Amino acid sequence: MKVYTKKGDLGTTQLIGGTRVLKSSLRIEAYGTVDELNAYIGLIRDQDINEVVVKELLEIQDRLFTLGSLLAVDPGNSKMKLPEIREVDSVNLEHWIDKMEVELEPMKRFILPGGHTTVSYTHIARCICRRSERVCVDLSQDKPVDPLILKYLNRLSDYLFVLSRKLTKDLSVSEFPWIPRD
Repeated sequence: MKVYTKKGDLGTTQLIGGTRVLKSSLRIEAYGTVDELNAYIGLIRDQDINEVVVKELLEIQDRLFTLGSLLAVDPGNSKMKLPEIREVDSVNLEHWIDKMEVELEPMKRFILPGGHTTVSYTHIARCICRRSERVCVDLSQDKPVDPLILKYLNRLSDYLFVLSRKLTKDLSVSEFPWIPRD
């Protein structure tokens, strides 16, 4: 199978099910942003971090491929059997968040992103996750989007925020609270 087909040379691409759409369509933006998020999760996973977190990130990457494929389907025009996103996927994120939060000091202020490259990558992933969620919400206004996709992305951004705090602690770097000017 060749990587290039030349079918997209004029700015269209094919959804699962065969329908061709503009590469600038909201559906393409939705699964493209999920793909971008997945790449950043891979970057975090490639850092020198706890093996438990690496396993969690691998599972998250798998779920993001699932989300991407679900977003790439032309609803009602595909007979392809695709993996599903399930309620348990969001519950797993909640469990991992709760486990990390036990080790962290309660937040008293907003935190400025940064402090270590790995922490910064995690904040970037969180921001991309939020953008992905916004694009999927926009898409859901006109096209069917499984509510579990929206829930998973919302919970994943929470996970990434807490992970950034956990990595700050694991890497023995300081959190910098946002202290507004008077």
